[in-house]
Amino acid sequence: MTALSALIRRDIRIALRVGGGALIGVLFFLTVVVLMPFAVGPDLALLSRLGPAILWLGALLASLLTLDRLFMADHEDGSLDLITMSRTPLELACAAKALAHWLAAGLPLIVATPVLGLLLNLDMVATGAVALTLLAGTPALTFTGMIGAALAVTLHRGGLLMAVLVLPLSIPVLIFGVAASQAVIVGPMSFAAPFSILCALSLVSLVIGPFAAAASLRHGLD
Repeated sequence: MTALSALIRRDIRIALRVGGGALIGVLFFLTVVVLMPFAVGPDLALLSRLGPAILWLGALLASLLTLDRLFMADHEDGSLDLITMSRTPLELACAAKALAHWLAAGLPLIVATPVLGLLLNLDMVATGAVALTLLAGTPALTFTGMIGAALAVTLHRGGLLMAVLVLPLSIPVLIFGVAASQAVIVGPMSFAAPFSILCALSLVSLVIGPFAAAASLRHGLD
């Protein structure tokens, strides 16, 4: 546990420093949300209906933007080989790195959601619902994206491959996240049903993601 906590603290410090990637994701999320009202126009009712989808799409793209650094930096400086050969199970190390990535790059998106919801004419209830769905769904984006990052880490120009692999896996999370948010705003569907499925997707990815990423790293580094 000491080694895992040290790995989490190390990855968070690297992500938060200049050029670490966490700030880039937040700025990209902010840019998407700020520019969207200019594209849609001054129709406030339309912005309210599209608000959850805009916030979720921005969070998905911002998460994808920072995932390529999850293992790449460690592979470039040799740290990934040390992590692989350490006494700590690689599956736990992958889970710790994904958790650190979510704390550094995913959690700030959730914190920024209430402020950005004002730009999309969302009331407090709707903004809270979107933030709650992001809190439940962004771990699934991180832990499924970790699989693509592990597959692409040893490949030349693997960033494009990672996007091709991760986006289809992220579509169910996007669908149920937006559906749960829309249920609060327009109804008539219950909020509980899509939100429960969203939580289930995060739990499944939390279990499967570290094992799949560890297997991909072992195969790629052999």
